[in-house]
Amino acid sequence: MFIYTMEYIVYILFSEKLNRFYTGSTSDIDIRLHLHKNAPVNKYTHRANDWILLFSIYCDNKSQMLSIEKHIKNKTYIENLIKYPEMVLKLKTQYQG
Repeated sequence: MFIYTMEYIVYILFSEKLNRFYTGSTSDIDIRLHLHKNAPVNKYTHRANDWILLFSIYCDNKSQMLSIEKHIKNKTYIENLIKYPEMVLKLKTQYQG
């Protein structure tokens, strides 16, 4: 019997071409990356095709995932998170959901 467990992932992408970060959340990071790299014109990430996954946070539940995503959508916070990855533990404790 196959048991599927839902993943809750907050991720940070970076485009060197745009010199921009993109923060999002998903239950399947591989599919989501593919969609970003091949985004339709009406989507934010369509302006570049060089998006790379810089950082990902595996969350315990959807509520935690959405709260953390909202909390880190800030360039300075993202740069600090990448520099100090131990901040993830504080985020996950703060947003236990």
